[in-house]
Amino acid sequence: MRIILAFLLLASPAAAWEFSASPICTLTDTSDTGEITVTYDPAITEYTVTVTLSEGRWSNGPTFGMAFANDRPISIQTDRHQLSPDGRSITVKDRGFGNVLNGLEFNTRAYAVLGDTTVGFDLAGIGPAITAFRNCPAENLA
Repeated sequence: MRIILAFLLLASPAAAWEFSASPICTLTDTSDTGEITVTYDPAITEYTVTVTLSEGRWSNGPTFGMAFANDRPISIQTDRHQLSPDGRSITVKDRGFGNVLNGLEFNTRAYAVLGDTTVGFDLAGIGPAITAFRNCPAENLA
């Protein structure tokens, strides 16, 4: 529980959300506590979200969850997550990411949770990057 509180209290605002269309659609944010990367590969119509801790390892747990807080709160979870060999990164892949994209776009904070490890991200300023990300598949297919 202390780890969760430390992450929530010590999470600093994100410097800036970044978008890239090459080689695949990518949305990224880095904070003092970690990095979140959302990708979409239109060639295989697959989304991924990867959360990497800046220090430490993800704790074990059967369910990975994300919670989005503010005007349109939503919580989602899955048991189809994969930990990196070093335990610092967790990745989820799926063909549909509407809830994740809406959570990022319409809220002010995002939290990734596995076991007793939680990392938070500030969503301030994500607007232009999430819009570009949502438009990216059409641009890449042209």
